Amino acid sequence: MTSVPYHPEPPVPPGLPGPPAEVVDDSMNSVLGKARMILEAFDTENGELSLTELVRRTGVAKASVYRLARELTEWGLLERSGTRYHLGLRLFELGQLVPRQRILRQAALPFMEDLLMATQETVHFAIREGLDVLYIEKIIGHRGLREQSRVAGRLPLHSTATGKVILAYSPAALFDDVVKEGFTALTRHTTMSVALLRKQVDRVRLEGIAVEREEVRLGYLSTAVPVFGSRGMLAGALSITGPTSRLNVDRVAGALRTAAAGISRAVAAMSCEAGSEGCISAQCPLPDCGRH
Repeated sequence: MTSVPYHPEPPVPPGLPGPPAEVVDDSMNSVLGKARMILEAFDTENGELSLTELVRRTGVAKASVYRLARELTEWGLLERSGTRYHLGLRLFELGQLVPRQRILRQAALPFMEDLLMATQETVHFAIREGLDVLYIEKIIGHRGLREQSRVAGRLPLHSTATGKVILAYSPAALFDDVVKEGFTALTRHTTMSVALLRKQVDRVRLEGIAVEREEVRLGYLSTAVPVFGSRGMLAGALSITGPTSRLNVDRVAGALRTAAAGISRAVAAMSCEAGSEGCISAQCPLPDCGRH
């Protein structure tokens, strides 16, 4: 394991306001659960946190946060700059080894690059994770969209073009789960009606393409198509995003479909061999690999 320089820990700040009550869920009261809460306290708007902030954001006792932050730093999962912590490079290293992300990204990236060259707009490849879309790759040109979405970022299924594609080609139970969870408004144009979402999903199923206008960010639209494996099982969704004033869906639809077909062929051609890629059962990126 990479050696991590040791720096003395800052003292536990005295007189901190009492943290919220400890989470009662047994899984979160375990050492591993508390370490998870510390790591998940960081987000795009809070890339650096002090010990005080970690205590407040996790609700974990300050003595536990103090001890676990030190251990996570020694392991390289956290790094420290002065009295503030941020996520460590060791997490990045481990993330690059995840088979699902790595295999699909390997299949998709060459075709995404071709699509970027053809359209000069931001290109995303997304998969479903729970009730969200999870972006496993994003490439942008000089005039591309640099905000809102990011690699390893999440957005709701109900408001994104990639999410509407995933809903259209997934079992009906997923739609029901999204409805039960409730809708989150990202802009004033975000779909908030069950009836409207159902109509949108039915149309995607009929036409094979989704369009989202200003539901995620004002002034931008996205269009997406599905990517399949050889047995017709959904592997993910490919999208193009650009300003509403510039992106013409009819003009880019052909290139988008061509790229998705290329990714589908690449995914179908891959083998999921135990021991090499590490087949991951229900989460396998190649659901038609014949092992499930």
